[in-house]
Amino acid sequence: MKEFATIERILSHTRKAVEEYNMIENGDRIAVGVSGGKDSLALLCALAKLKRIIGIDYQIVGVTIDMGLDGADFSEIEALCKELEIEYHIIKTQIYEIIFKVREEKSPCSLCARMRRGALHDAAKELGCNKLALGHHFDDVVETFMLNLFFEGRVGCFRPVTYLSRKDLTMIRPLVYTHEKEIKAFATAECLPITKAKCPADGNTERAKMKDYLAVFEKEHRGLYHRIMGAIQRGEIDGFHVDLIDADEKKRRKDLKKSIPSEDE
Repeated sequence: MKEFATIERILSHTRKAVEEYNMIENGDRIAVGVSGGKDSLALLCALAKLKRIIGIDYQIVGVTIDMGLDGADFSEIEALCKELEIEYHIIKTQIYEIIFKVREEKSPCSLCARMRRGALHDAAKELGCNKLALGHHFDDVVETFMLNLFFEGRVGCFRPVTYLSRKDLTMIRPLVYTHEKEIKAFATAECLPITKAKCPADGNTERAKMKDYLAVFEKEHRGLYHRIMGAIQRGEIDGFHVDLIDADEKKRRKDLKKSIPSEDE
């Protein structure tokens, strides 16, 4: 795992996604949804460091939605933002109270996600941001695609870039080319202040089960995640497309191979 631990690896994938999908432009003020998990913290670090090298002038604002869970402590995230020179805001809500105590939801994930998303969208707009960056990574793309196929009977996924006309807000996902194992290694190497989920439903969701299923198949059939991602890109599903750089390189190699005489000629 050591080769995946450097920020350079994360930056390479992030820059590739940002440039391919034109995610960031000069003058953008980007809210980063920071849950306290490894993905959002890695995204925060990547965007802060990418700003120094990519040649695009943009601002970053860290935003954490406080669901109202007892004992929630975001002081270490606040310290990280200060170190990265990033503006940081904690938005207090009563989401936990509403879902688990008022409504007593037995399947809370969908409603919780919608409420957190709504609170994050509102916070981004109130803070003067025109874009919202989320920490969904390569593995999330594949797992979401399979969840939609298995449980909804549809071919679809989230988009790398989504414009929300009602909010006049653009959502971007700069980690869509970054593998979860790379993020885990980076988070460990950098000792990122990961806040473990205290949600009662954590680990007992269809997404968690799908991740387990795919992990088993990946061991038996190496490269499964890459093949599924390749299918998503080739099918141009929900805004994904074939890596233009890789496509050009493959065409160049194919043309070169054609130009070399065979032994029979």
